Amino acid sequence: QLQASGGGWVQAGGSLRLSCAASGLPFSSYATGWFRQAPGKERDFVAAISWGGGTTYYEDSVKGRFTISRDNAEDPVYLQMNSLKPEDTAVYYCTVVRGSDWYEQAARLAALEGDYWGQGIQVTVSS
Repeated sequence: QLQASGGGWVQAGGSLRLSCAASGLPFSSYATGWFRQAPGKERDFVAAISWGGGTTYYEDSVKGRFTISRDNAEDPVYLQMNSLKPEDTAVYYCTVVRGSDWYEQAARLAALEGDYWGQGIQVTVSS
């Protein structure tokens, strides 16, 4: 129900774009988030976007380098990753969360919660 794509290998300073397309979800109006998990580390929050795409927030280390976006509520969510660093190397996951409003959805994402998850995508950044 969540199809993630993109990723791959890139040299430091390069760019990649991930996408996350939802289909067949048993609910509407959800926030979408991206997480990542580096080898030997816990899963971390990366970025989130509201249902309509008007509100976003980012983990501090990716601010100014990553952009989460969607054209409208029915379109896939994209994570444009620029100025990539070796420390961005990880498996990236997208997820969607329900909630009564954006604030509840954002709080759930910040707590690393997700109702549905896409498959992990490897992103490797070489120095």
